Amino acid sequence: MLEFKNITIEDKSIFDMYLKGYDFRTSEYSFTSLLIWRKGCDIQYCIYENALIIKKKDFKGKYHFMQPIGYNKENLRKIVEKLKEYKEENNMDYLFKDVENSFLDDIKNIYGEKFDVENDIDNFDYIYQSEKLISLSGKKLHGKKNHYNNFIKNYNYNVKDFSEPNVVKECIAAAEKWYDENYNGDSYLTYELEGIKEILSYFDTLNLKGLAVYIDNELAAFTIGEIVNNNMAIVHIEKGRKDVNGIYVFINKTFVERYFSGIEYINREQDLGIEGLRKAKMSYQPIKLEEKYCVNL
Repeated sequence: MLEFKNITIEDKSIFDMYLKGYDFRTSEYSFTSLLIWRKGCDIQYCIYENALIIKKKDFKGKYHFMQPIGYNKENLRKIVEKLKEYKEENNMDYLFKDVENSFLDDIKNIYGEKFDVENDIDNFDYIYQSEKLISLSGKKLHGKKNHYNNFIKNYNYNVKDFSEPNVVKECIAAAEKWYDENYNGDSYLTYELEGIKEILSYFDTLNLKGLAVYIDNELAAFTIGEIVNNNMAIVHIEKGRKDVNGIYVFINKTFVERYFSGIEYINREQDLGIEGLRKAKMSYQPIKLEEKYCVNL
């Protein structure tokens, strides 16, 4: 029987050991992402056949496995059959979600066409070129550049790193205020706030980058991200005041320019099917949407 345990910060070394050799394309396989949503998605893990098995639920409450990490061609079938057995015993809706293309290929090599695949469109990650987010060049980003210029001309602002005194404390207070102003009964926002507080408690351990923008010496926006491999950085959190014109364009451009200019791609995660969020993410002209799949045998 597979025995799962809840993920905590103490498990980082285990996840690092498994994930370091895996050039993942989506935000799901970042340890920071898993930690943010560990309560909201009831994220648990175990080791089976020397592979890392992660179990979680989606925001509709349906449990599934992420693709195993650390398997090989010799033991993948055994792992999948064991997880299939667990799925049936526990009435899980999906066998796998958050599946990337490479794992689909490996499954197909074993099972041929004997599995069902669905595009998990609401969870596709938005991928951008860092150079474009910094330069805001081109006709399609002209409006963004105007918003950026409007911000720097009309506000008395300054920028601080999270390492500076009181910044983290003030960001937590700002996150709580943002939550109070936007909470509509959606537990997603509650778990997000808990996740923000948790990763800020372990900011250095998680090797995160953070930027805060102040207007007239009051916090107006903050963002948190990380470099996950040689080619990709992820922006996990971005919060700002709605009444400040251009604040999101400014913090997005400044954050990437200051910390990720040497990284080719920026992953700004998914839109969760939220129309306003989808429109905002598309407006920055992603170069692609990184696909994720649901798989059942």
